[in-house]
Amino acid sequence: MSEAENLMTIDADTQDRVDAYIANQSKLDLLRFITCGSVDDGKSTLIGRMLFEAQLIFEDQVSSLRADSKRQGTQGGDIDFALLVDGLSAEREQGITIDVAYRFFSTDHRKFIVADTPGHEQYTRNMVTGASTADVAVILVDASQGVLTQTRRHSFITSLLGIKHVVLAVNKMDLVDYDEQTFRDIVRDYQAFAEALDFETITAIPLSALKGDNVIERSRVTSWYTGPTLLGFLETVEVREAQLEHAFRFPVQWVNRPSSDFRGYSGTVVAGSVNKGDPIRILPSGETATVDDIIFYKDHLDSASADQAVTITLDREVDVSRGDVLVAAQDLCEVSDQFDASLVWMDTEAGFIGRSYWLMMGATRVNATLTDIRHKYNINTLEELSSREFDLNDIGRVTLSVDTPIPFEAYSNCMGMGSFVLVDRYSHQTVGAGMINFALRRAKNVHRQHLVVDKEARAKLRGHRGKCLWFTGLSGSGKSTITNAVEQVLHSRGMSTYILDGDNIRHGLNRDLGFTDADRVENIRRIAEVAKLMVDAGLVVLTAFISPFRSERDMARGLFQPDEFAEIYLDVSMETAEKRDPKGLYKKARKGELPHFTGIDSDYEQPESADLVLPTDTTSVDDCVAQVLELLDS
Repeated sequence: MSEAENLMTIDADTQDRVDAYIANQSKLDLLRFITCGSVDDGKSTLIGRMLFEAQLIFEDQVSSLRADSKRQGTQGGDIDFALLVDGLSAEREQGITIDVAYRFFSTDHRKFIVADTPGHEQYTRNMVTGASTADVAVILVDASQGVLTQTRRHSFITSLLGIKHVVLAVNKMDLVDYDEQTFRDIVRDYQAFAEALDFETITAIPLSALKGDNVIERSRVTSWYTGPTLLGFLETVEVREAQLEHAFRFPVQWVNRPSSDFRGYSGTVVAGSVNKGDPIRILPSGETATVDDIIFYKDHLDSASADQAVTITLDREVDVSRGDVLVAAQDLCEVSDQFDASLVWMDTEAGFIGRSYWLMMGATRVNATLTDIRHKYNINTLEELSSREFDLNDIGRVTLSVDTPIPFEAYSNCMGMGSFVLVDRYSHQTVGAGMINFALRRAKNVHRQHLVVDKEARAKLRGHRGKCLWFTGLSGSGKSTITNAVEQVLHSRGMSTYILDGDNIRHGLNRDLGFTDADRVENIRRIAEVAKLMVDAGLVVLTAFISPFRSERDMARGLFQPDEFAEIYLDVSMETAEKRDPKGLYKKARKGELPHFTGIDSDYEQPESADLVLPTDTTSVDDCVAQVLELLDS
């Protein structure tokens, strides 16, 4: 055989082995798991050790790891396996995990995606991100420290996110001389805490990530332990049955129309399976159709199941849009506009009752309002605490209402149909991650009544339509002065008017509210609802409130028809406002006698698109009134 023929034979043999490997890998199922726990419990070291001992990293990676370990000097002359996972320079400098680090690897038995999550409390939101798609949680406990606050915190979040299988990885057993009793005590303490959590299985394993004990191979120094190794457990745990057995659920991500003669609906099956010829129903519309074809790239499939991304065509033309959900015709999910939900707050800016956000669930985006905070949790004790606001890393139960009914399922039944994020409508930052628990039903005897005398009839009687003039600005900007002057002119014209003034309202309707940010949000919500009723009655309503937050002013605007609301911003410099200060409020605030005072220690968010801006530093009251009247008459 010639040299060329020999090379061709080698290449053919190599190709055969590669093809066989790829074919085998395609048949393996995928397990997603996270590692979590307190700081310095050894999460990154454990993952690095697992990859190294399973020979799942390349020789050049090993060489680089040895060089990095020598340079960092964290393990003397030994390899620092944590460096294999900690990718950010800040992480390596501090020796802690900050961001979520994802790694993909596979064995002969299973494919894996592991998320190494931060241990510090301030990075709880990062941990939530990593846990949101996981099937198993590996919760590490330092054998020399026992169960700590962050252990409890991460366990609670793990349970909240619906992870049913937990590995209690008691790490650093080498520091306690592999003492069996120490291991048993930690397991007992953890199980006592976890009784209140919703785990199906808790598998405790004594480990030393640094030494490699019970990571891949069973350790001889823990002869008293007879359970699985960590990798052995991960390769064999069963987690997918419920997802596959669930009824068919398919959120539409994209209406696929490459040409006029093709219309398909693309997305990922989040639960169950579907076959050609199956009857389905489109939610929320409720229309029915039959599956005509299931397409994956260029292939036409007979069926599709959970986690498969496909395009589905139907036997007839129906109205299907992005965000709609295709479901099994005989096994529907719920559709509602009010929910009880669990919420993890992920933003430095607090969330308040009455504030509105975008709620995003898959491809669906709707306006949502945080209508109530039922309680927050004390993570250490699981005690339920009352609160009117959510701060960074807070976890609790809330009530949400959305402006359009959406299809959903309880998160505990179907993660893909019960999980959502809240997004700030201005910054577009994700502020919270939530899990729907159940729908809130409106009382069946409460519904809108038809009124014979309607808005049009009242306008005809009064000779004018109702409208809300929403004046906003700092204290001292001239809100009360200008609204009173405008009302006098309107009254002289025979128009029906009413002023809702901040001070007057706080003597009655809102006397129970203070001046915290949460109370300010609720203050404006109530005022906006009252103003809407007055506009329905045919009055021209003038509101004179600081209303410092854009979100609440937009909420107010959203209650009215476009031609019924005008936002009027009284723009004044802080210097002028303090000079006017007839009540001496700024002086008191400067002295610390008035906490949460807008402009001093509480922010005022200037309008970005007010209908009218009045620079009251330089504009007379008469000119301001004239501009308001011109706006009203236009």
